[in-house]
Amino acid sequence: MSRLCISSPVSRRWRFVAPWGSQSSQPGSVPPSELRHRERMQRKKAVVDAAVARAGKSRGLLLVLTGNGKGKSSSAFGMVVRALGRGLRVGVAQFVKGHSDTGEATFFRHHPAVTWQILGEGFSWETLDRQRDAAAAECAWTVAQGMLADPLLDLVLLDELTFPLKHAYLDIDRVLADIQNRPRNTHVVVTGRAASAVLIDAADTVTEMRDVKHAFRTGVRAQAGIDL
Repeated sequence: MSRLCISSPVSRRWRFVAPWGSQSSQPGSVPPSELRHRERMQRKKAVVDAAVARAGKSRGLLLVLTGNGKGKSSSAFGMVVRALGRGLRVGVAQFVKGHSDTGEATFFRHHPAVTWQILGEGFSWETLDRQRDAAAAECAWTVAQGMLADPLLDLVLLDELTFPLKHAYLDIDRVLADIQNRPRNTHVVVTGRAASAVLIDAADTVTEMRDVKHAFRTGVRAQAGIDL
């Protein structure tokens, strides 16, 4: 007999319940494959529980989302949503995206718990002016410094920060010093391609997005709600 799937009206979580009189509810009638599965899951649970018990520290984290694949900023904005859901305050500094018509900008910039700053003028191949790009990056970092030093912000997202670092518009040692001198419990998320080894070494958590396939290469333009 198959199991029933019911939803809790309070938590909206689905759970499986064995119907009364089914085989799994009768002692001694559990198939060997089910017993083996339970044993594996019990061993797995013991390992996970032990790891959770050892992780007793709590402090602000530096997370880096890098790689050539799509989803770095998208993942970071997912953390912004999670933080807001926990009642935290968030600062967002965008270093490259020089326009305010993205879905995330429209959604977040007027949120009372979000400080939103669009600091970039676009990609360097759009401005074609290295000195202008470097000056813009310096001005942007001044704003980011203020966010990092603000004790009222619980999460600071430095979106596409790796771009001005890669092109040496900003000094990596100064950037890391400002990040490390932030309030102890402030979380920082850095996104962008080609994160340097120095930045990766300084981070607590690093995720690399791998480019497997992208619609743009087949002639499909950026889609509203998916890419921007």
